[in-house]
Amino acid sequence: MRGSARRALLLALALGACSSPKPVPPDAGPGVSAAPEPSTVGLPGCPAYGEPVKTGVVPRQLPELSGLVASVRHPGVFWAHNDSGNDFELFAIDETGKVLARLALTGAEPRDIEDVTLGPCAPGVSRVCLFLGDIGDNFALRDDVRLYRLPEPETLADATVPVEVLSFTYPDGAHDAEALVADARTGRLALITKTRLSLGDVYALDGLRPGTVVQATKLGTLSAPENVDRVTTAASLHPSGERLLLRTYSRVWEVRRAGAGSLEDLLTGTVVQVPHGSQPQGEAITFLSDGQGYLQGTEFSGQPLWRVGCR
Repeated sequence: MRGSARRALLLALALGACSSPKPVPPDAGPGVSAAPEPSTVGLPGCPAYGEPVKTGVVPRQLPELSGLVASVRHPGVFWAHNDSGNDFELFAIDETGKVLARLALTGAEPRDIEDVTLGPCAPGVSRVCLFLGDIGDNFALRDDVRLYRLPEPETLADATVPVEVLSFTYPDGAHDAEALVADARTGRLALITKTRLSLGDVYALDGLRPGTVVQATKLGTLSAPENVDRVTTAASLHPSGERLLLRTYSRVWEVRRAGAGSLEDLLTGTVVQVPHGSQPQGEAITFLSDGQGYLQGTEFSGQPLWRVGCR
């Protein structure tokens, strides 16, 4: 009887422990990382990020929104596009999702445009261009991949605009990729591959020019802490070049290195998780034009657009 009573008492204590609610971190919210952010001392941009704020919804013209970039010329404007299976177009929208202009693009037949970035039209050039990354390759079969370059329009109006084709190959076989960035300081372009092995391999795209196929240069591999996340679907490089956002289907990561003078420097920085709004099929992210936060987009019209600003 004494042994049975002891076992009953232990069982009751165990059940009570299992039914006790776990404490909820005070800053936790839907889709928001509650963990404290590592120090940002010495870094341009937000000292700490706040909670995501819904600013609007994805417009019906972008049912497969796959890329976002903040305009340099037009404050508060973002350039956005659909991925494969849609018309060759680029849209100017605001953070509410209102469409401000539609560009019908000519001069190429895209296969799978997955991201857009904006930077100097070429190294050493002051004029700013948009670059569309026709870099999707689900089955890693493409012999060469392409970017499409066009100057950022001076006015926001519907127009038909030709693009220049910039082709390249990889040094180690085909890759699928959905993330393209430009260094605003130098005009250097790079992409991050989409892989289930890590947050992606980073390839620099140096020497791009029409009529020539160049070979990309592998700079390194990015990994989440303890390799807890993979499959990067979008990226954005901070205007300072010292922060890099990486979007996956479930999280947002930021690579940080104060004083990074190049992409090679930045890749040796710290990878930290940052706040994000919950979205299905999240495939778009961009720093705001002033670098004080970022905007998230997703496939599916009517889904929320989230802005994460400084705390």
